[in-house]
Amino acid sequence: MAANNQASRMMHLNLFLMGCGHHKGAWRHPKSAVERLGDIDYYEEMAQIAERGKLDAVFFADGQAAVNVADGTPFFLEPLTAMAAMSRATEKIGFISTVSSTFYTPFHAARMVASLDHISKGRMGWNVVTSMFDMEARNHNYEAMPVHAERYRRADEFVDAVLKLWDSWDADALTLDRFGHYADPAKVKAINHHGEFFLVDGPLNVPRPPQGHPVLFQAGASDQGRELAARRAEAIYAVAYDLTAAQEYYRDIKRRVKAAGRDVDVPIMPGLVTYVAATEEEAKAKQRELDEMLPVAASLRQLGLFIERDCSDWDLDSPMPALPPLAEFTGPKGRYATILRIIETEQPTVRELLGRLAAGGGHCTMVGTPTQIADQMELWFNNEGADGFNLMPPSLPYSLNDFVEQVVPELQRRGLFRQDYETDTLRGHLGLAKP
Repeated sequence: MAANNQASRMMHLNLFLMGCGHHKGAWRHPKSAVERLGDIDYYEEMAQIAERGKLDAVFFADGQAAVNVADGTPFFLEPLTAMAAMSRATEKIGFISTVSSTFYTPFHAARMVASLDHISKGRMGWNVVTSMFDMEARNHNYEAMPVHAERYRRADEFVDAVLKLWDSWDADALTLDRFGHYADPAKVKAINHHGEFFLVDGPLNVPRPPQGHPVLFQAGASDQGRELAARRAEAIYAVAYDLTAAQEYYRDIKRRVKAAGRDVDVPIMPGLVTYVAATEEEAKAKQRELDEMLPVAASLRQLGLFIERDCSDWDLDSPMPALPPLAEFTGPKGRYATILRIIETEQPTVRELLGRLAAGGGHCTMVGTPTQIADQMELWFNNEGADGFNLMPPSLPYSLNDFVEQVVPELQRRGLFRQDYETDTLRGHLGLAKP
């Protein structure tokens, strides 16, 4: 059992919002909202449903390339732009956007996220990534992605420069004295950051954000990613196929945070795909319905991206071919490790693996009644598997509604999740101190 005081510890829940849902066939469903993906009202409605469920935040991933547009791209509106509107349609729920340290500059990122923290009155977070694919790099003046180690050195310096920019304004710098200064010049300072990758004089041209620092999320799975998360992150997204994998990651990150000299409890939130219904049979039927809409060619292309091999001519009903060990894999290691674990544990055919990856790409999938789902979430929560979850609804808005209307009340009944918001900021929801 975890050492935490179970009476006071509450689960954290974020909504990971993506297109028509995380299942790759969801957009094909006759009741999907695919025609509304460019309609900001759609995203505002999703945020309002999540806020009705008292979730901590809405999270957006991001990509820097148009991938497989024929098969339903997950991206339409740029996330930070959309969040400006979504924050105005809600009151309490937080917002987190992925920010690429490879393609943004620290000043650009610091300015936009600080602006959104002001617009939302202290509800912003940022998820720092190093980005993955050469097709993204070639949209940003690179021939190919920089090597892994270089990307992480850049990410570390990027975070350092952004935090310095937010600190370049003291909390009480604004005087607004109509007969004197708008801001006290002594309390707005240059940062003079001259590093390996960035030259940033500062100060920022946006006053200090309401939260001091918008909340820093990270999702590193490689050794360098885990080190960056341990030293920098205030909350962490994880990929965990099962409780055993979740516990390994959870215990390793908590150990690394302590080794980094940080006296903070960094919440860890694995991704979670749920199919919920009144009976287990109905829940499985919902899963089957989406699986049958899966575009096979697109799924093989996606698998090829994950494992860096051409899978297009693989026999769907043959066992998965042997893959190189994790140590020899040069691409993004988190999802690859998960795929290796699924193959080792379930020994699937190619077709079965595609179905398993169709929603969430190997994140934990729970199928069943509200009680069954809550039982599993509670097991992870109480046994060093998770401090909460990053919810990945397979279809939207239906899977989100199912979770908010059926699972959240069960978690609340058990005393595992808040009945109402007690704070107004994302830092407050996550129990994090203001810097």
